[in-house]
Formats: sequence, C-alpha cells, structure tokens
Amino acid sequence: MTDRTGIFAGDDPFAIARAWLTEAEVSEPNDPSAMALSTVDAHGMPNVRMVLLKEIEADGFVFYTNYGSAKAAEIDAAGTAAFVMHWKSLRRQVRVRGHVERADGPEADAYYASRSLKSRLGAWASHQSQPLDSRATLMAEVARVTAKHGTHPERPPFWGGFRIRPVEMEFWADGAFRLHDRFRWTRADLQSSWNIQRLHP
Repeated sequence: MTDRTGIFAGDDPFAIARAWLTEAEVSEPNDPSAMALSTVDAHGMPNVRMVLLKEIEADGFVFYTNYGSAKAAEIDAAGTAAFVMHWKSLRRQVRVRGHVERADGPEADAYYASRSLKSRLGAWASHQSQPLDSRATLMAEVARVTAKHGTHPERPPFWGGFRIRPVEMEFWADGAFRLHDRFRWTRADLQSSWNIQRLHP
C-alpha cells in the first residue's frame, strides 16, 4: 500500500506495535503498557478493565492475571477478547481483537519470579474479583501466606498468563482537523496472511 509509510510502514503488525510501545515508554508519563481489556460474560454483557501488557511476541500479546478472576472466567468461556492501548503523548492507539489461550508454562514462572516479593505474595493472598469484607482481612491473609511461603514463593497454580492472538489489529494516529490515519489489519484465521485496509477517520 503506497501511502502506508512512516510510523505505519512494515509488513509485520507486531513489529509496528513493538515500535510504538518503545516510543511510548520514553514519552508516556505513566504505565505505557496499560491496555483496556474487554471481555463478555455468559449473558453477553461486556466488561472492560485496565491491565498491563507484559510482552509482544511474534504472534501474540501476553498479560498476566489470577485465573480465578472475572476476566479469566470470561476469557475461558468465550475464548476471545479485545483490547486497546492509547498513548496520549503520541496521539496514537492500537486496537486488537482475537483468540485467547493460556500462557502458564515456563514463561509464566519466569515472569512471576521477576516480580517483587510483595507482589508475588500478594498474588497468593488475593482472591481476585471475589467480595472482601475489609482491607484488614486482606492484610491478614498477606501475613498468613508470607509465613507459609517465605521469601521464595512458587507461582500459584491459579495465577498465570493469557496470550491474545489477533485476527484483527488497527493502528490509529491523530490527524489535523480530526482527519486521522487508520489502518486495519485482518486475517481469516491465525494461519492466514494479513489483509491491510486504510479506513476513514
């Protein structure tokens, strides 16, 4: 496509996403890896929340969470999810929709081990998305798991990663007079080649 130049150039959408994230890591004041993750529940009601993207792989986007959380239950049921990353400092965003699989092997162990001790213990203590009567109860559970697991806790069996493998990605950049630049990458399935279209603002 002749006019897909500059920040939109390239034949690998994951490489473009990595390049944009790298730029955002320099310019964005807070959490450049934050993304709004969207799922749907069993009744088709949508949910959205902020999570942190941890890796852009060759063919997927990985984040980590508690497998007992609402988001995990909805992902496991539907097998799909969507997210958007928006960087005000760059006036750009990336939108992604795709299929989701668990990433709970050695890569999850390695990422868990890289977290601070308090974050690792917090993963054991939190029954994410479940009702909590008080913060004191939560802190008491943190103390309990600290005494039980010590300073080298293993990754909880209920905590790990999800990999979103896209069938659609959109790269958006702000334009003067709201005449934005938008390119949508789509593929019929995960084995197919990408089709790229410029979209109206």
